[in-house]
Amino acid sequence: MLRVHVYAYCFMPDHVHLVAAARGEVDLVGVVQRFKSVSTRLYWQHGGKGKLWQRGFYDHVVRNEENLRQLARYVLANPVRAGMVEDFRDYVGCGSYMYELQELQ
Repeated sequence: MLRVHVYAYCFMPDHVHLVAAARGEVDLVGVVQRFKSVSTRLYWQHGGKGKLWQRGFYDHVVRNEENLRQLARYVLANPVRAGMVEDFRDYVGCGSYMYELQELQ
């Protein structure tokens, strides 16, 4: 069973956007901390130096399904706004595990 629903993600060159919801007793803050820890260790193993992540992160409570869709669209459009691609579906670092990408155009 999926314990964290990932509505949208976008890995940009210098930051990450994630729209996610914890299910049940999952500690979403703990999930983010573990992700940052594991990804930093992998970064170091592959030759990276220094810190990979800033301390803490920004979070926001989404009130309803339509706001969730709007937020997912906004996150997925980051590489378009940055001029990296014309269509977010062409950017390999973006996606969703909860929506079909065609739903979010």
